Amino acid sequence: MATVSEWIEGARPRTLPNAVAPVVAGAGAAAALDAFSWWRSLLALFVALALIVGVNYANDYSDGVRGTDDNRVGPLRLVGSGKAKPKAVLAAALGSLALSGVLGLLTVVLTGRWLLLVIGGASILGAWFYTGGKKPYGYYGFGEIAVFVFFGLAGVLGTVYVQSERLSWAALACAVAVGCFSSGVLVANNLRDIPTDIEAGKRTLATRLGDQGTRRLYLTLVAIPYVMTVALWFSYPVTLLALLSAPLLIKSVQAIRTDAQGRALIPALRDTGLAMLAWAVLTTVGLFVG
Repeated sequence: MATVSEWIEGARPRTLPNAVAPVVAGAGAAAALDAFSWWRSLLALFVALALIVGVNYANDYSDGVRGTDDNRVGPLRLVGSGKAKPKAVLAAALGSLALSGVLGLLTVVLTGRWLLLVIGGASILGAWFYTGGKKPYGYYGFGEIAVFVFFGLAGVLGTVYVQSERLSWAALACAVAVGCFSSGVLVANNLRDIPTDIEAGKRTLATRLGDQGTRRLYLTLVAIPYVMTVALWFSYPVTLLALLSAPLLIKSVQAIRTDAQGRALIPALRDTGLAMLAWAVLTTVGLFVG
Protein backbone atom coordinates (compact mmCIF):
# COMPACT_ATOMS: atom_id res chain seq x y z
CA MET A 1 0.00 0.00 0.00
CA ALA A 2 1.29 3.44 -0.93
CA THR A 3 2.29 5.74 1.90
CA VAL A 4 0.80 9.20 2.43
CA SER A 5 3.94 10.81 1.00
CA GLU A 6 3.69 8.58 -2.10
CA TRP A 7 0.04 9.55 -2.59
CA ILE A 8 1.07 13.21 -2.35
CA GLU A 9 3.84 12.64 -4.89
CA GLY A 10 1.36 10.81 -7.10
CA ALA A 11 -0.84 13.92 -7.08
CA ARG A 12 2.13 15.67 -8.77
CA PRO A 13 2.44 18.79 -6.59
CA ARG A 14 4.87 20.30 -9.11
CA THR A 15 1.94 20.75 -11.47
CA LEU A 16 -0.08 22.83 -8.98
CA PRO A 17 1.14 26.14 -10.47
CA ASN A 18 -0.87 25.12 -13.56
CA ALA A 19 -3.99 25.46 -11.40
CA VAL A 20 -2.95 28.44 -9.26
CA ALA A 21 -1.52 30.70 -11.97
CA PRO A 22 -4.73 30.99 -14.06
CA VAL A 23 -6.75 32.02 -11.00
CA VAL A 24 -4.12 34.54 -9.87
CA ALA A 25 -3.92 36.08 -13.35
CA GLY A 26 -7.71 36.05 -13.64
CA ALA A 27 -8.02 37.84 -10.31
CA GLY A 28 -5.68 40.53 -11.59
CA ALA A 29 -7.67 40.92 -14.80
CA ALA A 30 -10.86 41.18 -12.74
CA ALA A 31 -9.23 43.88 -10.60
CA ALA A 32 -8.44 45.82 -13.77
CA LEU A 33 -12.21 45.79 -14.42
CA ASP A 34 -12.87 46.96 -10.82
CA ALA A 35 -14.63 43.66 -10.19
CA PHE A 36 -12.23 41.74 -7.92
CA SER A 37 -13.87 39.52 -5.29
CA TRP A 38 -11.62 37.57 -2.92
CA TRP A 39 -14.17 34.89 -2.10
CA ARG A 40 -15.08 34.28 -5.73
CA SER A 41 -11.39 34.00 -6.59
CA LEU A 42 -10.94 31.56 -3.71
CA LEU A 43 -13.78 29.38 -4.96
CA ALA A 44 -12.24 29.36 -8.44
CA LEU A 45 -8.91 28.34 -6.90
CA PHE A 46 -10.44 25.40 -5.03
CA VAL A 47 -12.17 24.21 -8.21
CA ALA A 48 -8.91 24.43 -10.18
CA LEU A 49 -6.86 22.61 -7.53
CA ALA A 50 -9.37 19.74 -7.26
CA LEU A 51 -9.48 19.51 -11.06
CA ILE A 52 -5.73 19.28 -11.56
CA VAL A 53 -5.32 16.66 -8.82
CA GLY A 54 -8.11 14.70 -10.49
CA VAL A 55 -6.36 15.04 -13.87
CA ASN A 56 -3.11 13.78 -12.40
CA TYR A 57 -4.61 10.75 -10.68
CA ALA A 58 -6.71 9.95 -13.77
CA ASN A 59 -3.58 10.15 -15.92
CA ASP A 60 -1.72 7.91 -13.46
CA TYR A 61 -4.54 5.35 -13.56
CA SER A 62 -5.11 5.31 -17.32
CA ASP A 63 -1.42 5.28 -18.29
CA GLY A 64 -0.73 2.70 -15.58
CA VAL A 65 -3.32 0.16 -16.71
CA ARG A 66 -2.21 0.63 -20.33
CA GLY A 67 1.40 -0.05 -19.41
CA THR A 68 2.58 3.36 -20.65
CA ASP A 69 4.34 4.07 -17.34
CA ASP A 70 6.13 0.72 -17.03
CA ASN A 71 9.51 2.20 -18.00
CA ARG A 72 8.90 5.82 -17.00
CA VAL A 73 11.89 8.10 -16.37
CA GLY A 74 10.11 10.84 -14.41
CA PRO A 75 8.59 11.12 -10.93
CA LEU A 76 6.64 8.35 -9.18
CA ARG A 77 3.54 6.91 -10.80
CA LEU A 78 1.39 4.98 -8.36
CA VAL A 79 -0.07 2.37 -10.73
CA GLY A 80 2.95 2.02 -13.00
CA SER A 81 5.27 1.47 -10.02
CA GLY A 82 2.89 -0.95 -8.32
CA LYS A 83 2.75 1.24 -5.21
CA ALA A 84 -1.06 1.43 -5.33
CA LYS A 85 -3.80 -0.68 -6.83
CA PRO A 86 -5.44 0.69 -9.97
CA LYS A 87 -8.88 0.77 -8.32
CA ALA A 88 -7.55 2.91 -5.48
CA VAL A 89 -6.01 5.43 -7.88
CA LEU A 90 -9.20 5.42 -9.97
CA ALA A 91 -11.20 6.18 -6.84
CA ALA A 92 -8.86 9.06 -5.99
CA ALA A 93 -9.23 10.43 -9.52
CA LEU A 94 -13.02 10.22 -9.57
CA GLY A 95 -13.24 11.63 -6.04
CA SER A 96 -11.10 14.64 -6.96
CA LEU A 97 -13.03 15.29 -10.16
CA ALA A 98 -16.32 14.95 -8.27
CA LEU A 99 -15.09 17.43 -5.66
CA SER A 100 -14.20 19.83 -8.45
CA GLY A 101 -17.71 19.42 -9.84
CA VAL A 102 -19.39 20.02 -6.47
CA LEU A 103 -17.28 23.11 -5.82
CA GLY A 104 -18.03 24.35 -9.32
CA LEU A 105 -21.77 23.85 -8.78
CA LEU A 106 -21.52 25.73 -5.49
CA THR A 107 -19.79 28.58 -7.31
CA VAL A 108 -22.56 28.70 -9.90
CA VAL A 109 -25.30 28.75 -7.24
CA LEU A 110 -23.59 31.50 -5.24
CA THR A 111 -22.71 33.70 -8.21
CA GLY A 112 -25.49 32.98 -10.70
CA ARG A 113 -22.96 32.49 -13.51
CA TRP A 114 -24.74 29.55 -15.16
CA LEU A 115 -22.41 29.48 -18.18
CA LEU A 116 -19.81 28.05 -15.79
CA LEU A 117 -21.75 24.78 -15.82
CA VAL A 118 -20.75 24.30 -19.45
CA ILE A 119 -17.13 25.30 -18.82
CA GLY A 120 -16.90 23.08 -15.72
CA GLY A 121 -18.50 20.09 -17.41
CA ALA A 122 -16.19 20.37 -20.40
CA SER A 123 -13.18 20.67 -18.08
CA ILE A 124 -14.07 17.51 -16.16
CA LEU A 125 -14.67 15.55 -19.37
CA GLY A 126 -11.40 16.90 -20.76
CA ALA A 127 -9.60 15.80 -17.60
CA TRP A 128 -10.82 12.22 -17.88
CA PHE A 129 -10.50 11.69 -21.62
CA TYR A 130 -6.97 13.12 -21.76
CA THR A 131 -5.65 9.59 -21.18
CA GLY A 132 -8.91 7.78 -20.36
CA GLY A 133 -11.45 6.07 -22.58
CA LYS A 134 -10.91 4.02 -25.73
CA LYS A 135 -9.36 6.85 -27.73
CA PRO A 136 -7.72 9.31 -25.32
CA TYR A 137 -6.90 12.55 -27.10
CA GLY A 138 -3.59 12.82 -25.24
CA TYR A 139 -2.44 9.77 -27.23
CA TYR A 140 -3.15 11.54 -30.51
CA GLY A 141 -1.23 14.77 -30.02
CA PHE A 142 -3.97 17.05 -28.65
CA GLY A 143 -2.78 17.30 -25.04
CA GLU A 144 -1.06 20.66 -25.41
CA ILE A 145 -4.09 22.20 -27.08
CA ALA A 146 -6.35 20.96 -24.27
CA VAL A 147 -4.01 22.33 -21.60
CA PHE A 148 -3.96 25.70 -23.37
CA VAL A 149 -7.75 25.76 -23.49
CA PHE A 150 -8.55 24.45 -20.00
CA PHE A 151 -5.68 25.81 -17.89
CA GLY A 152 -5.21 28.94 -19.97
CA LEU A 153 -8.35 30.28 -21.62
CA ALA A 154 -10.94 28.60 -19.38
CA GLY A 155 -8.93 29.03 -16.18
CA VAL A 156 -8.19 32.73 -16.57
CA LEU A 157 -11.33 33.87 -18.38
CA GLY A 158 -13.51 31.71 -16.13
CA THR A 159 -12.01 33.39 -13.06
CA VAL A 160 -12.72 36.81 -14.58
CA TYR A 161 -16.24 35.81 -15.61
CA VAL A 162 -17.16 34.56 -12.15
CA GLN A 163 -16.40 38.07 -10.85
CA SER A 164 -17.48 40.21 -13.79
CA GLU A 165 -19.92 39.41 -16.58
CA ARG A 166 -17.63 41.12 -19.05
CA LEU A 167 -14.14 40.29 -20.23
CA SER A 168 -11.31 42.48 -21.52
CA TRP A 169 -8.35 42.35 -23.85
CA ALA A 170 -6.10 42.31 -20.76
CA ALA A 171 -7.89 39.17 -19.55
CA LEU A 172 -7.36 37.56 -22.96
CA ALA A 173 -3.66 38.49 -22.92
CA CYS A 174 -3.30 36.88 -19.49
CA ALA A 175 -5.18 33.78 -20.67
CA VAL A 176 -2.90 33.36 -23.69
CA ALA A 177 0.23 33.85 -21.59
CA VAL A 178 -0.76 31.38 -18.87
CA GLY A 179 -2.00 28.91 -21.48
CA CYS A 180 1.36 29.03 -23.27
CA PHE A 181 3.26 28.55 -20.03
CA SER A 182 1.02 25.65 -19.03
CA SER A 183 1.39 24.01 -22.44
CA GLY A 184 5.15 24.53 -22.12
CA VAL A 185 5.16 22.43 -18.95
CA LEU A 186 3.48 19.58 -20.82
CA VAL A 187 5.79 19.98 -23.82
CA ALA A 188 8.84 19.65 -21.54
CA ASN A 189 7.28 16.58 -19.94
CA ASN A 190 6.50 14.96 -23.28
CA LEU A 191 9.93 15.83 -24.66
CA ARG A 192 11.48 13.83 -21.84
CA ASP A 193 9.11 10.93 -22.51
CA ILE A 194 9.53 10.67 -26.29
CA PRO A 195 11.47 7.36 -26.22
CA THR A 196 9.11 5.60 -23.79
CA ASP A 197 5.97 7.05 -25.39
CA ILE A 198 7.03 5.80 -28.84
CA GLU A 199 7.66 2.36 -27.35
CA ALA A 200 4.23 2.39 -25.67
CA GLY A 201 2.46 3.61 -28.81
CA LYS A 202 1.53 6.98 -27.27
CA ARG A 203 1.53 9.48 -30.15
CA THR A 204 1.93 12.76 -28.31
CA LEU A 205 2.62 16.00 -30.12
CA ALA A 206 6.26 15.60 -29.09
CA THR A 207 6.56 12.20 -30.80
CA ARG A 208 5.03 13.71 -33.92
CA LEU A 209 7.26 16.80 -34.00
CA GLY A 210 10.39 14.91 -33.02
CA ASP A 211 13.08 15.97 -30.57
CA GLN A 212 14.23 19.18 -32.25
CA GLY A 213 10.76 20.30 -33.29
CA THR A 214 9.52 19.85 -29.72
CA ARG A 215 12.41 21.92 -28.37
CA ARG A 216 11.57 24.75 -30.77
CA LEU A 217 7.93 24.58 -29.72
CA TYR A 218 8.89 24.86 -26.04
CA LEU A 219 11.07 27.92 -26.66
CA THR A 220 8.26 29.57 -28.61
CA LEU A 221 5.69 28.88 -25.90
CA VAL A 222 7.77 30.36 -23.07
CA ALA A 223 8.55 33.46 -25.16
CA ILE A 224 4.92 34.36 -25.92
CA PRO A 225 4.02 35.36 -22.32
CA TYR A 226 6.67 38.08 -22.44
CA VAL A 227 5.22 39.34 -25.72
CA MET A 228 1.93 39.60 -23.81
CA THR A 229 3.75 41.52 -21.07
CA VAL A 230 4.90 44.12 -23.58
CA ALA A 231 1.34 44.36 -24.94
CA LEU A 232 -0.07 44.88 -21.43
CA TRP A 233 2.58 47.48 -20.66
CA PHE A 234 0.98 50.05 -22.97
CA SER A 235 -2.15 50.23 -20.80
CA TYR A 236 -0.80 48.92 -17.49
CA PRO A 237 2.85 50.03 -17.19
CA VAL A 238 3.47 48.30 -13.84
CA THR A 239 2.81 44.90 -15.44
CA LEU A 240 6.35 45.20 -16.81
CA LEU A 241 7.26 43.69 -13.42
CA ALA A 242 6.44 40.33 -15.01
CA LEU A 243 9.78 40.44 -16.82
CA LEU A 244 11.37 39.66 -13.43
CA SER A 245 10.06 36.10 -13.81
CA ALA A 246 12.20 35.47 -16.90
CA PRO A 247 15.41 34.52 -14.99
CA LEU A 248 13.53 31.53 -13.56
CA LEU A 249 13.56 30.07 -17.08
CA ILE A 250 17.33 30.36 -17.64
CA LYS A 251 18.22 26.81 -16.57
CA SER A 252 15.18 25.36 -18.30
CA VAL A 253 15.93 27.10 -21.58
CA GLN A 254 19.58 26.02 -21.35
CA ALA A 255 18.52 22.41 -20.85
CA ILE A 256 16.22 22.58 -23.87
CA ARG A 257 18.79 24.33 -26.08
CA THR A 258 21.66 21.99 -25.13
CA ASP A 259 19.72 18.82 -26.02
CA ALA A 260 19.40 17.56 -22.43
CA GLN A 261 17.68 14.20 -22.20
CA GLY A 262 15.82 12.05 -19.65
CA ARG A 263 16.12 13.07 -16.02
CA ALA A 264 18.09 16.17 -16.97
CA LEU A 265 14.80 17.59 -18.29
CA ILE A 266 12.85 17.08 -15.04
CA PRO A 267 13.90 20.50 -13.60
CA ALA A 268 12.52 22.14 -16.76
CA LEU A 269 9.00 21.17 -15.67
CA ARG A 270 9.51 22.69 -12.22
CA ASP A 271 11.15 25.87 -13.47
CA THR A 272 8.54 26.47 -16.17
CA GLY A 273 5.78 26.07 -13.60
CA LEU A 274 7.50 28.45 -11.19
CA ALA A 275 8.07 31.02 -13.94
CA MET A 276 4.38 30.77 -14.84
CA LEU A 277 3.32 31.35 -11.25
CA ALA A 278 5.77 34.24 -10.82
CA TRP A 279 4.58 35.79 -14.10
CA ALA A 280 0.96 35.55 -12.95
CA VAL A 281 1.67 37.07 -9.52
CA LEU A 282 3.77 39.94 -10.88
CA THR A 283 1.27 40.68 -13.66
CA THR A 284 -1.55 40.68 -11.13
CA VAL A 285 0.34 43.16 -8.97
CA GLY A 286 0.70 45.37 -12.03
CA LEU A 287 -2.98 45.09 -12.87
CA PHE A 288 -4.05 45.87 -9.30
CA VAL A 289 -1.80 48.94 -9.19
CA GLY A 290 -2.82 49.99 -12.68
